[in-house]
Amino acid sequence: MKAIWNNTVIAESDDTVVIENNHYFPEESIKKEFFKPSETHTTCPWKGVASYYSIEVDGKQNTDAAWYYPETSELAKPIKGKVAFWKGVTIEA
Repeated sequence: MKAIWNNTVIAESDDTVVIENNHYFPEESIKKEFFKPSETHTTCPWKGVASYYSIEVDGKQNTDAAWYYPETSELAKPIKGKVAFWKGVTIEA
């Protein structure tokens, strides 16, 4: 699977986990040069507290377009430390 934004592959892996129709990519599969930590946090009742990254490619920024769970509930262990996307990031096989 590939995560693409602004015509650039920002993550690529054959080992994603799909939860609630979102592909969660292993952290080591993201191209870290495009990811900037965000101060944003949200809480999911069953997964835990999410942290976010903003994505920057060729001078364009997509604020809080990627999220991950540094710590998860027991039910969400398969996505601990994995990164998912939204806000116009496309996922392709």
